[in-house]
Amino acid sequence: MIQAYNFLFSWQLFPEKGTYEKGERPKSGIYKLSSAGERNHLRVEMNWVTLENLAFEAAYTVLADGQKNAMLDGAIASEAIVNFIDSINLEIQLFLEKEGVLAIHHEIMPNGFLKVTEKGYLENGDPYTNVSVYHKQMSVLPYSSSVSGAVIKPTEEGMIRHKALTAMEEQTNMQLAQIRQQIELLALQAQEIQKRKELSELIYNAKLSFTPVIGQVYYLYERKENTYFLSMVSPKEWGSSGPFKKCTAAVKLLADHTWMEII
Repeated sequence: MIQAYNFLFSWQLFPEKGTYEKGERPKSGIYKLSSAGERNHLRVEMNWVTLENLAFEAAYTVLADGQKNAMLDGAIASEAIVNFIDSINLEIQLFLEKEGVLAIHHEIMPNGFLKVTEKGYLENGDPYTNVSVYHKQMSVLPYSSSVSGAVIKPTEEGMIRHKALTAMEEQTNMQLAQIRQQIELLALQAQEIQKRKELSELIYNAKLSFTPVIGQVYYLYERKENTYFLSMVSPKEWGSSGPFKKCTAAVKLLADHTWMEII
């Protein structure tokens, strides 16, 4: 049960990050995993609030030994299997008399969030998948809070690894965020260059009766026959008698001989 240490927290829901095929997206929620009982019992507690501000809660306790065991409080299911696959994956299977098996997979993501994937069946027999994403709300003690409780103690090696992983995640997440910002900036710059390129191609294919000057503002007009021409005369100067269907854009010639639209 040393692997349980990473999961024993109170987790707060990110409603906007989840996907729900059964039921509506909740407004908020708390998902708590803790140790309880005498022999490595896992306590699962859930509460959530709907968009209509209706509150619901559910809880159950089961022996976490990888075997099928009867529920200690069988209100939510008759039997369950709890399997800690590794330090970042926890699988819970709930055996329901009427609805079959509900598989609940817990995964600690690289950013430290908890992703809970529920797979079950609707009343008509169709399968459904609900995915919820949580972040840590507050720490749950990694050991029993009573004399009769299950003792689940992290080893020194595990604590060192946990601290190192936490520091690594913080640093890499910060670096990834910086890279994402740089990528977004480059994408915006690429879009701007592509826009200038398309505008420049349109202008250079239009009728030019003069040599444009870098930095000067000109006006691109569309004629009724869907051809274009560039002019130094603004729409106001033309008045209502201008030889064009509409003014497409006010533009300026840049030093690299591309054209930029002036807003």
